[in-house]
Amino acid sequence: MNSIMRELLRLEKSADAMGSTFSIILYGYNLEEMEAAISAAFDEVWRLDGMLSSYRATSEWSGVNQRAAQGAVQVSPELFQLLANCLEYSRQSEGAFDISVGPLIKAWGFYQGTGRLPGHAEVASALTVVGYQHICLDSASNTVRFDRLGVEINPGGIGKGYAIDRMVDILKQRGFDTALVTGSGSSIYGLGAPPEEPKGWRVDIRDPKSPRKRIAEVLLKNMSMSTSGTYEKMFWAEGRTYSHIIDPRTGYPAQGVLLVSVIAPRTLNSEAWTKPYFIHGRQWAERHKPAEFRILFCEDDEQ
Repeated sequence: MNSIMRELLRLEKSADAMGSTFSIILYGYNLEEMEAAISAAFDEVWRLDGMLSSYRATSEWSGVNQRAAQGAVQVSPELFQLLANCLEYSRQSEGAFDISVGPLIKAWGFYQGTGRLPGHAEVASALTVVGYQHICLDSASNTVRFDRLGVEINPGGIGKGYAIDRMVDILKQRGFDTALVTGSGSSIYGLGAPPEEPKGWRVDIRDPKSPRKRIAEVLLKNMSMSTSGTYEKMFWAEGRTYSHIIDPRTGYPAQGVLLVSVIAPRTLNSEAWTKPYFIHGRQWAERHKPAEFRILFCEDDEQ
């Protein structure tokens, strides 16, 4: 009988991809295996960056944007399934989640910018090419087609969450059951629980009006949390603030909420649902959320 207690090791590493910084805190007993597992997880993020990036002209995602208005574009089964998930989120959220919102993001100056106030005609023009109904999927041939010119899809609402889920899957496949995986702090998955807290990984939700303060503390154990808030990108114009969280149905930024955090079993789901819950508000969210979801709202009491 081996009476020697193995020492529990902690390894933390970060890498940049998808315009975000991904970090992993991993616990294990073999440093070499831990290093290899983290490297494999980051390799997966970089692979997905090559597939999903809207900034890389050579990515599979960009290929869809470049050609789908001219005809059906065949895509990998992985990308097809992800797009099918996105359209289902759109249907379930009554259009508040929409990967075709890109033209509105550009009209409001939030695409690689800090924001600007567009004219009503500019918003109306962008709305003519926004709408998940313009994205046509054919499961028999794994193809994607847009039904009009100017439609453009953006992975911003799901790419990071999908990547985190894949990273967690790789860590689990390599035999690890205790890790915290984050994407720029806004999407997080807690695998297992750290040795100092058996209830789960402690994660703070910051006050959108005063980021040094926290409004809640959450324990994540085999669960994810994603957060969207006005503090991420916003500007002031004509006596009011405008945030980057735009309602794809109206063309204008959502009002009345400052922050939404969604806790769910998968990061793809928690990330995808933060903005629809933000747009619809607390009452709609509570009526429509799955039983396993938890939602935290910080509302704007000045509205």
